[in-house]
Amino acid sequence: MPSGAKVMTGGIRDGNILHPTVLLNINTSLKVSCQEVFAPIVLINQVQSVDEAIAAVNDSRYGLQAGIYTENIHTALKASTDLYVGGVIINDIPTFRVDNMPYGGVKGSGVGREGIKYAIEEMTEMKLVVFNKN
Repeated sequence: MPSGAKVMTGGIRDGNILHPTVLLNINTSLKVSCQEVFAPIVLINQVQSVDEAIAAVNDSRYGLQAGIYTENIHTALKASTDLYVGGVIINDIPTFRVDNMPYGGVKGSGVGREGIKYAIEEMTEMKLVVFNKN
């Protein structure tokens, strides 16, 4: 793989199926890193601090969801405030969702939110009717 990236597991394609894949040391300019990949792929890049990790996430033109694992409430609050994404999940993966949660992204990751309330609003056309009885 180019740019010093390493396939730790997976990377096998079987017809239209891509086996779950773990990649290490991915250059941020590679498509798999800087574009949304809707596949069973996880990238692991080493960073020196939470600030560096947040900056790396925010440096993307996408911002769907993020997950951070921490026991430190201050780190969790910092991530939830500073990450420019549609949702931040603390101590779980960013695919966790419940139907009534507002799920969606910012930047190039879409406009609006999914979820029952948001779907109903999206499919509803509001109309104002005013009667003046005078």
